[in-house]
Amino acid sequence: MRLARRPLTRKISWLLRYGVTAVLLWPVAQYLVAPELVGAGRGFYLLSHAPAGWLICGVLLEAMSLLCYGLLTRALLPSDSPGLFRLLRIDLAAAAVAHVTPAGGVSSAGVGYRLFRAEGVRSSDAAVMMAVKGYGSAVVLNMLLWITLIVSIPLTGFHPLYGTVLIVSGVIIVAIASLIAAVTRDPRSASRLLRPAAQLIPGLSGDGLERAFHEASKSMMMIWRDRGVLARSLLWACLNWLLDAASLWCFVAAFGSFTNPLVLFAAYGLANVAGALPLTPAGLGVIESIGPLLLVSSGVTRSVATLGVLAWRLVNFWLPIPAGMGAYASLKIGSRQ
Repeated sequence: MRLARRPLTRKISWLLRYGVTAVLLWPVAQYLVAPELVGAGRGFYLLSHAPAGWLICGVLLEAMSLLCYGLLTRALLPSDSPGLFRLLRIDLAAAAVAHVTPAGGVSSAGVGYRLFRAEGVRSSDAAVMMAVKGYGSAVVLNMLLWITLIVSIPLTGFHPLYGTVLIVSGVIIVAIASLIAAVTRDPRSASRLLRPAAQLIPGLSGDGLERAFHEASKSMMMIWRDRGVLARSLLWACLNWLLDAASLWCFVAAFGSFTNPLVLFAAYGLANVAGALPLTPAGLGVIESIGPLLLVSSGVTRSVATLGVLAWRLVNFWLPIPAGMGAYASLKIGSRQ
């Protein structure tokens, strides 16, 4: 009887879990995601009538931003790791997963980890690289945002959202710093706190989690002590965000508005901080709503702000999905051969 009840209990828990998730995500999908799916088709039409020079520049800057992200991956891995082209394809494949699933960071991390392992990267190196790249990139964005707001407030005035986002970004930085300190200074205590949760995950044990934390702490300490790795990582992370923001500037310029770069980066940073909340895939709908709103408050007309952000998101959000699928297929075909 007990064996017969377990599958039924699992089915009920599965239905409850996904039912509650669907109910919570329905308003988000209806009021944020669905309008942007329509806006994506409209954006393709409008792009065909915009000046080609600015559009090409925006696409090239976005490609350079992705290249810098791949260089960040390579900087955080040992020298005997796969080549840059393979690392770029893994990053694209993971990004495609993050762009099609809510809270896609977890799913993309799993896909990326398996692909890195398949390419011969050691488990500890892959885990530490992905953690440092993810959390470190978030810290870099928040620090760039702080610097931009400090510089732009005297020039353009104070927006009511600035204070809220500064507080939120400060909390994010403190939380990430506390997590890194806990892992590097006392990995055993950190693993003990997470041991009960590890027992609930299939294939993961408390002992395995403790060993993983111990290996991660050693790898993080090696990265922290290597100033060259830190400098290169900081450079590529900054360029990744700055080139992405420059791509947005070009798409806004394509519709006739040459925005103050500081004002645009402030809007870009605020929208990306809000889009990092695990409500929709990669901030779909959130960034498209907040970005134009902030640009309008800084003097850009509503039509230009909306068109520029939608056109930029075609390259920033939608194009990496088929590109990532192709990258994943090429990696799988290459591994089989």
